[in-house]
Amino acid sequence: MNPDRLLRTFTQLVRIDSPSRYEGGMARCCAQKLEALGFEVRFDCSRAVTGSDTDQIIAFRKGAGRGRVALSAHMDCVQPCEGIELRVEDGVIRSAGDTILSSDDKAGVAQILEAIESLDESDSPAPDIWVLFSTCEELGCLGAGAYPDDLLPQGTLCLVMDADGPAGSIVVEAPWKWNFDAVFRGKSAHAGVDPEKGRSALQMAARAIELMPLGRHDEGTTSNIGTLEGGMARNVVAERCRLSGECRSLDEQKALELKDRIDGALEAGARKFGGTVEIDWHLQYPGFSFPEDDPDVRMLMEAACGVGLQPRLESTGGGSDANVLGEKGARALCLGTGMTDFHTPAEHISLADLQGAASLVEEVLAGSGRRS
Repeated sequence: MNPDRLLRTFTQLVRIDSPSRYEGGMARCCAQKLEALGFEVRFDCSRAVTGSDTDQIIAFRKGAGRGRVALSAHMDCVQPCEGIELRVEDGVIRSAGDTILSSDDKAGVAQILEAIESLDESDSPAPDIWVLFSTCEELGCLGAGAYPDDLLPQGTLCLVMDADGPAGSIVVEAPWKWNFDAVFRGKSAHAGVDPEKGRSALQMAARAIELMPLGRHDEGTTSNIGTLEGGMARNVVAERCRLSGECRSLDEQKALELKDRIDGALEAGARKFGGTVEIDWHLQYPGFSFPEDDPDVRMLMEAACGVGLQPRLESTGGGSDANVLGEKGARALCLGTGMTDFHTPAEHISLADLQGAASLVEEVLAGSGRRS
């Protein structure tokens, strides 16, 4: 692993503006770098689904050694992520202004590129390698959901470089997440002349929220209301409103039970004030759970130790492309890149973690190339 080259790559990527749906500059840069490393680079047809200005990168390189590994990261960032400048102080990389740093997920992209190039400079035979750089991950893994279902051979180990926590962190549990949109319908009336003739959709929604189980329910289960929109004017009883929310859990059954309880609250709210509600649920992404004795987990722990990292098995309440890629047949595990306070201007990453995660990926590639 070449620390100076890794930092140069990360710095170059950070300076490319790539908010969600505007990842074209990142995609062109990454494609050029992968082609220089000998990859066959193609783009999928995802922009019709995501609305991005670019399709996603699917790159493949046949290895001289045994084994196969996929490496994944996303190219988009949350705002404010334009015009980013960074500074390095006391071994830590920070944003030099009021923007985020964009280590989520440009650290992951840089670590993947450095691991491959460093492996090529070693004497280790490389396995077959796929590199997947997605768009619109920050919009609920929208890009990964648009990958083809036959993206990878079944059972391919896929390392998704997109978790917080120090290098050596291995996310072995992530939640099932359900999203809902509920539309309440009542009857409009003049609020000052004859309000009794109206049926307020906003009252229905308020009652539903009051009845609804919200917040943290246990260590791995939460639910939330995100938006409430409705009404036309302050002097009109609201005929219609829209409520959006979610529930998620590390336990699939608990997520389904919570979903049913939210349904009951929504329907009770509509009934209370003489209206109706239409509820639309969709599974944003499935969860995953790997036991500690899973062969790939054990291999990752040993690889972390092999490069001087402390392996840490983690659960998360958030989702990533790993949730979606697992549904497409990969054995997808999310690894810590070292990003800290991400999605805020206080975001930072240590040089030690930036380098450590790249070394871990290189070690996994080298080990896979040697294994039968």
